[in-house]
Amino acid sequence: MIEKTTKIGDLLEQFPEKAEILLEAGMHCLGCPASQAETLEEACDVHGIDVEELVAKLNA
Repeated sequence: MIEKTTKIGDLLEQFPEKAEILLEAGMHCLGCPASQAETLEEACDVHGIDVEELVAKLNA
């Protein structure tokens, strides 16, 4: 289960197929070293994305 506290690096390691959903949401910084340690919530705050909506899509 992916949560808003899940780190992006962990998410991509466990579920690499979810990268497409993150890219579609506007997170084009997945390769950036800093993003790997960010939680989904932190990244969503930076990019102006609704974290609850994104988490729902990732878990669908």
